[in-house]
Amino acid sequence: MNERPLTTLPGIPTLFIHLAALLAVGGFGIHAINTQDPLLILGSILAGIVLLLCAGGYFNVEPNQAAVLSLFGKYIGSAREPGLRFANPFYAVKKISLRVRNFESSKIKVNELQGSPIEIGAVIVWQVVDSAEAVYNVDDYESYVQIQSESALRQMATSYPYDNHDDPNVVSLRSHPAEIGQHLMGQLKERLAQAGVSVNDARISHLAYAPEIAQAMLQRQQADAVVAARTRIVFGAVSMVEMALGQLKEKGLADLDPERRAAMVSNMLVVLCSERPAQPIVNTGTIY
Repeated sequence: MNERPLTTLPGIPTLFIHLAALLAVGGFGIHAINTQDPLLILGSILAGIVLLLCAGGYFNVEPNQAAVLSLFGKYIGSAREPGLRFANPFYAVKKISLRVRNFESSKIKVNELQGSPIEIGAVIVWQVVDSAEAVYNVDDYESYVQIQSESALRQMATSYPYDNHDDPNVVSLRSHPAEIGQHLMGQLKERLAQAGVSVNDARISHLAYAPEIAQAMLQRQQADAVVAARTRIVFGAVSMVEMALGQLKEKGLADLDPERRAAMVSNMLVVLCSERPAQPIVNTGTIY
């Protein structure tokens, strides 16, 4: 059921007319009592009852709010004009907020794509765009948004690994927040469209390994960092040794045989790759 705009009367002018009519009916009733005419008295009573019933037709609409009007269970339309409005007094009025809202999910424990248990949470920015669908298509649209958001978050988390382990071609929860947010937003829009709800933004607010494996994963990350650092150090040391030997040979400063070249390479690698400062031994004799 889609929203239908309903034209209602402005409340302030209608209220003045209503008050004037009440005064007129009151004066007419006094005249009827003075004349002792039963028809006039009955007419004034009926007119007063009608005007009193019409007083139930006033309702207030705030900015960014919609009033859903129904007549004996049948949807009539929605009024969005802010201010005091007037419509059929027999209409039932249900007001729906159209303001932008934030929903922060609880921390959900789920297994990611590779099977590791993680904790994940998200912030969803949403608003009602179709008041009729929000009222009549779902039982409680706020609860519906909460349940469907957590369900979409859980399904999304199982579709990606937690980390890509330095592989840029792998989209992971930790390394690609923009892509993950777009995926989550797409799932939410599909799930919440039938409730008249639009999703403006969706982002991960909490992401961590579950406590039972957090320490092991931390050690793994530290080991990966150590291996990466050692690899870079070795690569730099080999480059420096190669450059030193090349310049010595090019400038004719030393002509080393293979055995002494191997010893020099070994010594330079030890010095460059060592975690502690080297303690050099100065040779004051000949090079041999």
